[in-house]
Amino acid sequence: MAPLAHDYFWTFGNYFMSHLSHADELYLDANATSPVLPAAIAAALDAMGGRFGNPSSSHAAGLRAKQILDDTRARARRVMKAGPGRVLFTSGATEGIQTAVLSALCAIRERLAAGDTCGDLLVYGATEHKAVSESLAHWNRLLGTGLTLQALPVDADGRHRLDILRELAPRAALVCTMAANNETGVISDLDGIARTLREQGPRAYWMVDCVQALGKLPLDLAATRIDYAPFSGHKLYAPKGIGMLYVRDGAPYTPLMIGGGQEAGQRSGTENMAGIAALGAVLAELEQGTAFRSHAGMAAMRDRLAAALLDAFPGIVFNAPLAQALPTTLNFAVPGLASKDLLDLFDAAGLRVSAGSACSAAKAAPSYVLAAMGLPLWRSSGAVRLSFGPTAGDDFIDEACARIRRCGQALRAPLLAPSPLSGAAHGLLQVSAEGRHGWIAFDLDAGVGVAIDPPLALAPRIAALVGARGLRVAAVLGTGADAEGATARAALRAALGQAPADPGPLGWPDSEAAIAIGGRVLARLASSGTRMAYLLEAADGGCIAFTGDTDNLPRPAALLCHGVDLDGQAFRTGAATTAEGATAQLAPAELAAFLKTHADALLVDVREQPEADAGACALHGRSALNLPLSRLAEHLAYLLATPERPLVFVCRSGNRSARAALALRRAGHAQAWTLAGGIALAQ
Repeated sequence: MAPLAHDYFWTFGNYFMSHLSHADELYLDANATSPVLPAAIAAALDAMGGRFGNPSSSHAAGLRAKQILDDTRARARRVMKAGPGRVLFTSGATEGIQTAVLSALCAIRERLAAGDTCGDLLVYGATEHKAVSESLAHWNRLLGTGLTLQALPVDADGRHRLDILRELAPRAALVCTMAANNETGVISDLDGIARTLREQGPRAYWMVDCVQALGKLPLDLAATRIDYAPFSGHKLYAPKGIGMLYVRDGAPYTPLMIGGGQEAGQRSGTENMAGIAALGAVLAELEQGTAFRSHAGMAAMRDRLAAALLDAFPGIVFNAPLAQALPTTLNFAVPGLASKDLLDLFDAAGLRVSAGSACSAAKAAPSYVLAAMGLPLWRSSGAVRLSFGPTAGDDFIDEACARIRRCGQALRAPLLAPSPLSGAAHGLLQVSAEGRHGWIAFDLDAGVGVAIDPPLALAPRIAALVGARGLRVAAVLGTGADAEGATARAALRAALGQAPADPGPLGWPDSEAAIAIGGRVLARLASSGTRMAYLLEAADGGCIAFTGDTDNLPRPAALLCHGVDLDGQAFRTGAATTAEGATAQLAPAELAAFLKTHADALLVDVREQPEADAGACALHGRSALNLPLSRLAEHLAYLLATPERPLVFVCRSGNRSARAALALRRAGHAQAWTLAGGIALAQ
């Protein structure tokens, strides 16, 4: 055993509650990747230390390494019940998928060249991981097989349509499905698929992505007609960069990599011995059954998490039936909340969850998996996935449930609140979605508000915000005569229980010369073509203009608020700026020294109020002033009043703080900074 390896042999409960709780975080994104088990870390260190040899060498050092290779392969065969099938070590599931697709298509091409009867379709589940469909298209093109890719639809529960598979199977050359979906956790009816292929497509090859099945579902591959089954180690407590591929005995095989002849010539390249050793340790734990929860135990934990979510978020919808999903996965959406809003809230509470697949979460697009299930856009674009591993402990789940409920409590705090600086009952809230910006001018004491340029996607949420405060919405206005704006205004009025049609030009009531919002007055200016401008008297005697066109302003506005992004900003000052240019960034490693050097610097947390309530921000002994980005516009004058005082804006990941710092710099504040990478990298 490698030196210091004993340091990793802690109990699983202590390990996951303390060692992995970096900055007090609870990791609930196990379908994306998992932490590495202590025993796996120790095994990897051993393979890099005392047993570092090359398993292809014939001397003692090589034989010791080869023993790791042989032991891990034997364990893998037992765990997946491979029978006479082959088990190869790969770099991960993507390589396994590529190898399986290449092997099947090479065999299909040979059959076609020999004049053998062969199907003309490459069938894949509509909710498969993109690695499958992309691999099919790639190798079909490179090999010139000329087959047609055909997505197999799923039903509303996310399960493959076996009736359609029955129609496609006679023409199928290769069928690709998954054991369980990585986003929803939906478990495929593999028995039904096997039966359909046996009856209607007996000559079709069959690949099953088993990445999410290992450790969560029973495996008996030799008892099935599955030809290829890729696995990934990092989804079940092994390091990244190690995987396995099962190949049924008799299934065609073509190596993806040729060279030194490793893996009996089936996958060349010196083996990743540290990864294989770590995977072997995980498989050993899985075989012993002491660390991994039973299916019933995992399902009970999931049900506790589901109950906490139901308590926290009234109206929540689960996007897959729990009875047909992995016992470790929950996929849900909350009406009126975008997935980013929920992720920000959970992250503030130290709960690490995700929006769909980790491989595509960075792309701001609705989930293609949920869209394939026929779910409405608000569910496919607002989905959040919560997933845990089969070694999770009761204390871990208890704490996660408590934090979820606290998130719900924080979210119920009204966003239309008194000023976080002055406590004034009037304010201006920015609501944004997909590059469009809306504004709610309100006065809590007067119980009235006006919505200007509401984004269509946020109409239900805006209605909920004003409803929570019992505000009367005196008008829903637009600054432009575009069709989307008209649709959004109608949708918001309908959500408010008002007549959907505009009562006058761009929503301005014909009977009103001005609209009183408490002690302030909103005035309409003369229109310019298809544009309209409005002026709101500010408490300091200045005015705020809502427009993208300043030609008709009777006097300079202190603040110009737009309905769409202009140079990446939702608002700007009416005066000339003195500090245009790129946002000044502070690296997390520079923050402590900067705050020490600038004792008067103000740390400004621009996360929304529910996020701050879920987890307050304090960095290097400094508590941050919470001034949400959605309320920044109304407090711009306060921040500009002391241009010599450094302002360091922070948020979860650095995106919102960068927008805030840029707005201040463009408004003339030369000492506005953003913390690059956000709180996530600074703690």
